Order: sequence, then structure tokens, then C-alpha cells
Amino acid sequence: MERLSRLFWPVQLLPLAQRVMEKCADLVRRQMRDVGAQQIALPVLTPSELWKKSGRLDGDITEFYLIKDRHGKQFLLSPTHEEAVTAMLASIAPISYKQLPIRLFQIGPKFRDELKPRFGLIRAKEFVMKDLYTFDRDAATALHTYNQINSAYEALFQQLQVPFVKVEAATGMMGGSVSHEYHYLAATGEDQLITCDSCGYAANIETINEASHDKHCQRCNSTNVRSVTGIEVGHTFVLNDKYSKPLKATFLQENGKPENLVMGCYGIGVSRLVAAAVEVLATESELRWPTLLAPFDVCIIGAKEGSKEEKLANSVETEFCNALSGICNEEDVLIDDRSNFTIGKRLLEAKRMGYPIIVVIGSKAANAVPKIELHYISGETMDVEPNEALALIAKYTNHKRELYNTKLNYSAPAKSNKASIS
Repeated sequence: MERLSRLFWPVQLLPLAQRVMEKCADLVRRQMRDVGAQQIALPVLTPSELWKKSGRLDGDITEFYLIKDRHGKQFLLSPTHEEAVTAMLASIAPISYKQLPIRLFQIGPKFRDELKPRFGLIRAKEFVMKDLYTFDRDAATALHTYNQINSAYEALFQQLQVPFVKVEAATGMMGGSVSHEYHYLAATGEDQLITCDSCGYAANIETINEASHDKHCQRCNSTNVRSVTGIEVGHTFVLNDKYSKPLKATFLQENGKPENLVMGCYGIGVSRLVAAAVEVLATESELRWPTLLAPFDVCIIGAKEGSKEEKLANSVETEFCNALSGICNEEDVLIDDRSNFTIGKRLLEAKRMGYPIIVVIGSKAANAVPKIELHYISGETMDVEPNEALALIAKYTNHKRELYNTKLNYSAPAKSNKASIS
């Protein structure tokens, strides 16, 4: 697996990368469910007439794929699904105020005809995205939802343990009144950000007065500002009724009168997030993964076939693996059984792949007191007895489990979200 930002589009995901993608999607899915969102699946093809109604088809659509079926009906290969999800809610009216807030998300492919696709998964014509759409009764509850979802985003990025920055952002063609972006800072980033070391304010340069952005903070007027580049991995919007009004997505108030739903949308580029995390963490020669995204936690390398220690080392390996099954999820343990390769060759490849812990059961396992080698992703190496190695792996596994189960205490929704949309 190469450094993901150095691949050229189209990018094919092989088994290890697919495992990482699935782990990332699982984390995102858990955070969405923690805030009461329900998962749906919308068609990849969106009728262009919906975009005509919202007004977006009349804007700059050079980055979008437009296709026609055999009957001449036009569709978009969806880059986003605001129109589609809003039209869906309009079609199942009447919606009662008692069913609000509504929070619907999906994880799936999106398409954008990028002028210059580059950096592999970071900027591609096809990508995997989590998009969440929320519907509230008024601006106040929509802002409450917005703050709650942003808290969920911050919790997710904290879980991944990759330094990130949240910045004020322009709403652009999406429209709406409030917007924030989440960025990983990297030299390959395409967004220029301004951060203030005095008050913590941060913003995309697109939102800042060009004449003053290099001199003063927009919030505290400090001159302690700096310009950095970032890779956008998340974006949140309050859309108000930009889509619900033209597409007639309403709810019934207590008095029985219809009112436009107030909408928000929230995206996380799952495939971009994976690539950007590697871009930030990796070295020139070795991949590095966030703890919760590593394709495997432990890689076990046994003795070379035909070596003098093979028989004794294999016995130690069998006992070790049996004991390890009670500590780790077996699906997160990789056994490199290519015993026709030397230990050195397999160890080099395992380090390049970025496995957090590599266990080498070689010549030292044939000693009177068997020893095995532990190689950590940090570069630390130690020779320990099998039981000590198991204890160290258990410590790592417990840390990972605690990290996985970490949750923020989100404030409760403005209204109960017990009613499902069906």
C-alpha cells in the first residue's frame, strides 16, 4: 500500500485499505447514532429537475456529472443529496411537529468531476462520504442541533487522535447562514487557514477580509496570527429553508398549519479522512494509522521455513496465538505465514504497513527461556518472554477499547427523537 496521497485516480482499494475504510465508517456511524440519527440509503442518481427547483442547476455545475437515460431524462451522479432527501420528506407529508427533530444520514459514494484530481483519495472524482441531514421546526432548534452535531464531530476527531482545527467557513453554493470546516494541517493541504494563537480563533481565508487577514485576528484584533494549510475532512452547515421552501418540505405546527422545515447538512469525507490521517502521521518509509483505524493491531511473524529453530519456534507460536485469542479480537491479528520469506523481509514489510505491534517469534524462541521480539510502531523494540508480551498487548488492547468507547455527553435534543420516519 503506497502513501495514499501519492496515488493517482482512479484508486482501487485492496483488502487492507478496505479494512481501514470500514473501521472509519464504523466510527462515523456510531457517532451519528449517538446523536439520534437514523441511517438511510438514497439513490446515486438524482433527477436534475430537483436541482432545477432548488436553483443549484442554474449555478456553476462544471464539476458535476450530468447523464441522460434512454428516454432523455437527465440525472446527476450525486455530489451531495440535499435535494434528494428534502424531496423525500416532502413526498411523505404530512410530518407532525411531534416527529421533529429528524436526523437522517448515509455513508456511500459521491461523484465530482474534479478539474485536477490529485493526491489519491484526498481529491478524487469518486469518493466515500458520510452525509447527515437534519430537519427542525425553527432556527433556534436548528442551531441547537447544529451545535450538538458539531460536538459529535469534535468527539470523533478526538477519538482519531490526529491534530485537527475547526474553522469558520463560507457557505458557498450550498447556501445557508452558518458553516464550519474541520481540517487536518498538512503541507499538501489546498485550503489556506488563518489561526490566532492568542484567542484560538480560526477561519478559512475565504471568510476573511483580504486586506487584514495577515495582520490582525478578526475576533480579538491580536497580531499573533499565522497562515497554515489544511486538508478539509468535515463540513457543517445550517441551511435554513434554502431547500425545504422550493421543494415544499413542510411540517404541521400545533395549530395544524404547515411551515417549512429548517434544515442542516453535515459531511465527513470518509475516504479523504483516511488518506489525510495517513498524510499527517506517516513517515517517508512507513505508514502510520490512527489507533482505531489500523488494519490490524498485531502482526505475528514466525520462523523461516527450514531454519534450525523452526520446530521450537512454531511450538511457541502456537501457544502464543492460542493465548492471544483471549486478549485480542482475532480479526485484528494478522499472521504472516509466508515462511518461505526471511524474518527480516517480512518484518520490513510489516513496518512499512504500519501495524501497531509486530511480534517476531524467531531464533530467540528456541532458547531455554523462550524470548520473542516486540516491535512497536514508535520504533521501540524489546525482547520479552511470551507471558510478558501477552500482558503488553493486553495493555494496548485495553487502551484501544477505552478509546473506542469514549463518548462526549451531548446535550439532549430539543424534542424527543423517538418517532421514526417510515
